[in-house]
Amino acid sequence: MRVKEKILLVDDEPDILEFLKYNLEKSNYHVFTADNGEEGVKIALSTQPDLILIDVMMPRMDGMEVCSIIREEKNIEQPIIAFLTSRSEDYSQIAGFEVGADDYITKPIRPRVLISRIEALLRRKSKPALQKISDSSLYLDRERFLLIKDGIDLQLPKKEFELLELLVNKPGKVFTRDEILGKVWGNDTIVGERTIDVHIRKLREKIGDDYIRTIKGVGYTYNEV
Repeated sequence: MRVKEKILLVDDEPDILEFLKYNLEKSNYHVFTADNGEEGVKIALSTQPDLILIDVMMPRMDGMEVCSIIREEKNIEQPIIAFLTSRSEDYSQIAGFEVGADDYITKPIRPRVLISRIEALLRRKSKPALQKISDSSLYLDRERFLLIKDGIDLQLPKKEFELLELLVNKPGKVFTRDEILGKVWGNDTIVGERTIDVHIRKLREKIGDDYIRTIKGVGYTYNEV
């Protein structure tokens, strides 16, 4: 069986490292570990991982600093970076994104959710930054979270962008509400179904009513126009 991408885990809790390493290797990822931020930076330089999971709260060098150093390091082929955070931690996601994080994964971590989130992040990295949506005049810019319509840049909030990206990558497929909640918000996040409706409405306001179709009682699908 083919070994998948390289993943670096940076966490000062041995049990967490062991748990993550076991589940990721079981899914055929090539896993490296570091129990502190300084070691994490050194291993990132030597292994050039495709994705790094970093604990936010660590002694000496916290996750924010590790992420900032890696983003400024010219000798590292830039990986996807996701922070591992506890529900009880008082942190700012805005600060994390400002230093270059791509996503957050909340502890306690469920293996199936973890693998699903990692697969989604790695798919994003493997695709070109600019994607034309079918034969329309719409483009998605993954690096800037932009929707480009008729040459005009429209900045999308992160969840709106991820929802649209989910739908357009499988035109014609009907995504149930549960699928959308799991893939865009994650099963460890509690949001109401109304949240999906609001995001769909906002997307329709930006791209037009013809693209996203409601399947009553089921979910939504993207129509190629």
